[in-house]
Amino acid sequence: MKVNHNILRLKHLLNLYKFSLDDFLILISKGLKNQIIPEDILRDEIKLSHLKRIDKVFNKGLHYYLDPKAPETSKEASIFFRKQNFNSDLNIGAKKIVNHFEEFKISLSAIAKLSDMEYERVFPIFSINDNPKSVAKEIREILYPVFTNNLKDFLKALISKFAEHNILVFEFVEYWNQKEKANIDGFFLNPNVIVLKRQQLSFRREIFTLIHELGHFLLNEEEIEKLEIEHLANHNLSSIERWCNDFSFYFLAGDFADTLEKIHSVGPENDYQFELIEKISKKTHLSQIALFTRLLLERKISPSNYNNVKMEFEKAFKERQAELQRIKEIEKAQGKKQRGSAPQPIKSPLLVSTIQTAFYEGILNEYEVCKRLNIKPDKLDRYIQ
Repeated sequence: MKVNHNILRLKHLLNLYKFSLDDFLILISKGLKNQIIPEDILRDEIKLSHLKRIDKVFNKGLHYYLDPKAPETSKEASIFFRKQNFNSDLNIGAKKIVNHFEEFKISLSAIAKLSDMEYERVFPIFSINDNPKSVAKEIREILYPVFTNNLKDFLKALISKFAEHNILVFEFVEYWNQKEKANIDGFFLNPNVIVLKRQQLSFRREIFTLIHELGHFLLNEEEIEKLEIEHLANHNLSSIERWCNDFSFYFLAGDFADTLEKIHSVGPENDYQFELIEKISKKTHLSQIALFTRLLLERKISPSNYNNVKMEFEKAFKERQAELQRIKEIEKAQGKKQRGSAPQPIKSPLLVSTIQTAFYEGILNEYEVCKRLNIKPDKLDRYIQ
């Protein structure tokens, strides 16, 4: 069976995802005896089976390729048209996530305008010439929530604080059976959107990523990236990345930054200051390895001693995970019901209020509310009355 499709839309996606035609044809031909050739997909008529293979890559839905309208290719339509290079070499999973939230951002912006809602920026645009410690102190007074020891609750409180000041934060969750995992931790999309990868095993890492992306927002510099803790001490980072890392550290550390700065050296002779580092970690939600990395950046711990500490943390983490897996297997063998459920993304109050307003204004119906909030119909009464 053949159908007519809009070739411009396919070419748009190839350009957006930076696919060469040859590489794309190899990708969609996997498992076939005869490889798909350009003429098979660049004609007005295309086999439905080929179109389905194309959509397995992009997940746009078959209706997307059948739409006769020309796709939007302006810089406003995608960060991939606004910026050519990123701090990470993005895989297709990452590009899908970015494209999804870019489209969602544009759609939500249109809904907000129809609802007479404004997302005006309430913060000035800073420069890398501004002292990140001073900026962190200033912004912390506005956005830092009441501290709680519960990491997930603290992350939720941060997202709510951001929402109060027109900064929209999204989480995306990757599940164990997901084929294409995104090789990024977070990104900032102009003018006011921050997207985070749920770090179920390390909320401290996710919190640091959130504040790092807040730094990008304050500088008004879009970026898509994977943040590796050991890279925080990399002296070859760009000035923007260094500024955002410093800002994130000072924002989360608060007055404890001064405590860390008073440490002269760390090593076996003073038990690596483990007791003090652990205390600061608990009071700031900066991970202990992030604090040791800061000391490495400031040359207060030697690279060899830092690597020893890092290996100890990695060993302890693996042992904890192995113990949890052992307990899980024992409970399964005993027929006990498995604890926990699939994690759900944290919803920004700014997203919820926008969708609620659009519903009450008659712009969205109940089905659209469920779709945009990613909830089941039986949960609808939690959001609208």
